[in-house]
Amino acid sequence: MRPQQISRKKLRWFRVIAISIPVLILLFAEVLLRLFNYGHDTSLFIKYPDAPNYWVINKYASEKYFTDITNATKGSIEPFKVEKARNTFRIFVLGESTTAGYPYLHNGSFHRWLQYRLMHTYSDVNFEVINVSLTAVNSYTVLDFGKQVVNYQPDAVLVYTGHNEYYGALGIGSTSHIANNRFLVQTALALKELRSVQLVNNVISSLKPASSNLDQRENLMKRMAQQQAIPYQSEAYKAGITQFRNNMTELCRFMQDKKVPVFLSTLVSNEKDLKPFISDLSDTSANLQYAQANDSHQSGKYLQAKQEYIKAKELDLLRFRAPEALNGIITELAKQYSNVHLVNARTVFEQHSPNGILGKETLLEHVHPNLFGYALLSEAFYQSIKSAGLIKAHAGREMSLTELLSRMPVTKVDSLYGAYTIMMLETGWPFNKPIPTGFKRGDDITAQLAGALSVNRISWLDAMDQLFKYSMKAGDKKTALKAVEAVMLEKPQNTTYPIYAGRLSFELGDSADAAFYFKKAYELDPSFANTQNMYLVFLKNDEPAKATPYIDSAIQQHPSDIELVNLKTIVAEIIRLKTIAGKKANMQIAADYHAIGADEAAIKYKQQ
Repeated sequence: MRPQQISRKKLRWFRVIAISIPVLILLFAEVLLRLFNYGHDTSLFIKYPDAPNYWVINKYASEKYFTDITNATKGSIEPFKVEKARNTFRIFVLGESTTAGYPYLHNGSFHRWLQYRLMHTYSDVNFEVINVSLTAVNSYTVLDFGKQVVNYQPDAVLVYTGHNEYYGALGIGSTSHIANNRFLVQTALALKELRSVQLVNNVISSLKPASSNLDQRENLMKRMAQQQAIPYQSEAYKAGITQFRNNMTELCRFMQDKKVPVFLSTLVSNEKDLKPFISDLSDTSANLQYAQANDSHQSGKYLQAKQEYIKAKELDLLRFRAPEALNGIITELAKQYSNVHLVNARTVFEQHSPNGILGKETLLEHVHPNLFGYALLSEAFYQSIKSAGLIKAHAGREMSLTELLSRMPVTKVDSLYGAYTIMMLETGWPFNKPIPTGFKRGDDITAQLAGALSVNRISWLDAMDQLFKYSMKAGDKKTALKAVEAVMLEKPQNTTYPIYAGRLSFELGDSADAAFYFKKAYELDPSFANTQNMYLVFLKNDEPAKATPYIDSAIQQHPSDIELVNLKTIVAEIIRLKTIAGKKANMQIAADYHAIGADEAAIKYKQQ
């Protein structure tokens, strides 16, 4: 008896069912895992738990880029409103550790220098500058984050990236390397968003032998750099450049399609004061080029020395400094896409470096700027934003770079903390520099706080709080103001800090800044107390016309308050008397100001 033949139609259905069953099982498992909240949402932003009307970076957003999530880095907490307020200019910042502001991480970072300058220059605009940069990532993460920030109403996107192209997550020489094929990498990233894939990864991680666990004695640089030596013009070297070109081209094209202005910066690195990390033994080695550059520099042949320093960097086998080819790609992209604005940080740094050679004057070690360097990086972005004419508002008194360097609320605690952090970093690979003989931490309050901060005994907010209290007790209101301004940049949604900044500014004789900060508090919370601060600061500064709208607002809030009605009458009389010349009018103005508690303005008229 012959076996019964299965028809082609039935065979086709059998194959479909055979393929569908495992897919359905996987879908069911995925739904079940999500139902029981297993794994993590890797979206860039989540609702801020402390204030649900704000977005904040998701601490799990970085995990899919790292094959070992113990190396996954976290972003800064910089909340921004879910509902974008009127008259708000929203900027997103993308990049790596330099863009995040390492080693200062708070107000030393370039985006905070930029934010401080913009908000004082365009005082009527509310600036939201949200930094989503991460340490130890590269253009893959920047591209992915960039595609997500367009959903949050950006007015501009700032990009500074490239130094981690080889050893950052998914880099050619990284321990988190997956493949050189972009399709495979992007597929792997998409799969890592699935909870079932996260479950498999977690199971595999739990089965690893104890010896493979994280060695806390190794710094992140060492843990991420798997293929340490990458020769100049080798296949791996070229693959890194191709990877950067493809990712950044896709980002710029995407932003162009979404009509989002992009400010793309050239890269800077230490040319003069950092010898190559790894050199071969050839007669064209990195070390030999570096020695020749030093000789040329000492002989005053600065142009030749610069070229030789750059060549030594290019030949350095350990590629923690971006190849020159990446700056060429950045420049090309700015020409290719009309919405991409070139930020030539390299040129700005050269203009502020002796003989145009980048070194310790602006950089701490290989790629991270010192505080002056971060100010210069902000200057490069500021000038490019200004030239683009995107901010449709009247600029008040523009803050110059010199004034910014003087006024920026970066405290001595921040500066010392950065120095201590770099000193500890350089004791490890690949620097291997011992702590200088005879090093001794200072005994003053700033050194004590910076020391405690550098070993994680206190938080940065605690350090600023202690610095503020100590400075106030010592009568040092300038330092106290810097501490308050620093925290205000860190927590711009909190009304406490602009109120303190306004009071201290007024006590220090800066009535313009006092009005600026009180207005910030009022815009955040138009309460009766903040309304009072607004009209009082204008009255004490002899600006009764500016005070009047806030007096009206106070009356609306407290219509039965007869004192406010009397205040409005007296202020109206002051405005009228100011149009009348003569000693009698001045004496009456002085008396009126004294009657309403504005003796600072009364003195002005008593002396006339």
